[in-house]
Amino acid sequence: MTAMPNIPDMKFALDAAQAPRPPAHAMNAERAKQTAQDFEAQFLSQMIGYMFEGIKTDGLFGGGNGEEMFRSMMFDEFGKTLARAGGIGLADAVQREILKAQEA
Repeated sequence: MTAMPNIPDMKFALDAAQAPRPPAHAMNAERAKQTAQDFEAQFLSQMIGYMFEGIKTDGLFGGGNGEEMFRSMMFDEFGKTLARAGGIGLADAVQREILKAQEA
């Protein structure tokens, strides 16, 4: 036996589908900016990881599997912070290319 869909839920879905939306170009530009910034953050995170690859830690609180796991998380956060602060200009170039590809 199939349950009938709830009528108010269907009305809500219909109203939401018919609601005015922001212009597609504005939404695409903001999404492109965020995607480009995420890409730059990931790129910077990878670069930082390679920079620290040969550095060994020792001493009372250094080393171990836990440090290896948390070190990658720290590099991810470094990458995100650097990208939000302006990064190396990669996000701007990526955003331009995304928008150019969307216009084609």
